[in-house]
Amino acid sequence: MPVARLGTTPIGCIEKLAPPLTRCSQVTAALVDERPMPRDRCVRVVVADDHAVIREGLKQLLNVQHDIRVIGEAADGAAAVEIARELAPDVLVMDLSMPVLGGAEATALIRRECPAVKVLALTVHEERSYVADLLGAGASGYVLKRAAPEELVHALRAVASGGIYVDPAVAGTLVKGYLESWRRPHAASQDRLSEREREVLIRIAKGYSNKEIASDLGLSVKTVETYKARLSEKLGVRTRAQIARYAAAHRLLGDAPDDEQ
Repeated sequence: MPVARLGTTPIGCIEKLAPPLTRCSQVTAALVDERPMPRDRCVRVVVADDHAVIREGLKQLLNVQHDIRVIGEAADGAAAVEIARELAPDVLVMDLSMPVLGGAEATALIRRECPAVKVLALTVHEERSYVADLLGAGASGYVLKRAAPEELVHALRAVASGGIYVDPAVAGTLVKGYLESWRRPHAASQDRLSEREREVLIRIAKGYSNKEIASDLGLSVKTVETYKARLSEKLGVRTRAQIARYAAAHRLLGDAPDDEQ
């Protein structure tokens, strides 16, 4: 009988090893595995991902480790914050792109309200801006879903012990970005914006409402408001009129979406 080897299976493909799902696909937040365990020997973990098959695969991978136990799961960012408050896990494995509340926003809330909870980002996004957003929000680690399962386990243990872990596939671009910033101390302030913040800024300058921006970018209105607050803080602008003037002065409106399409 063929045996699936976890050590050579990318994390994003773990769902192929999972058993058929029943009610898990409808769960927003759930407690799993209530077996007694010694806290001084097991790392208590919550997994947060909007795909039930990914959550199930992660539970299988992590629960076979002698020193790791999955104690809960969440299907969106708001549920991740709620279960972090309730269970206070050692590590919360967080997807970046989730409904209701994005991974970066959820991470910032968890780190503010539950500072003892470490966050390990697990995502498909390799762009430097995403890595910077998550680490800036307080995440202690960043792993790609295409990584081998043993790399996730290694990262989780490193984060649980108080370390920082960045996937080698993105570490180079992250360091390069910091070096470029160090070499350009007087770079234009808009260079500090993440791609999402820039997209929100341009749409605000074009007169889009928060609801229209949310619909256009596939985000929640609350997430759009968070991006607006962030870019306002970075650029020193507060009102929509100031944002529009800033965008025009820095010739950003040429990147705006075409209203006629």
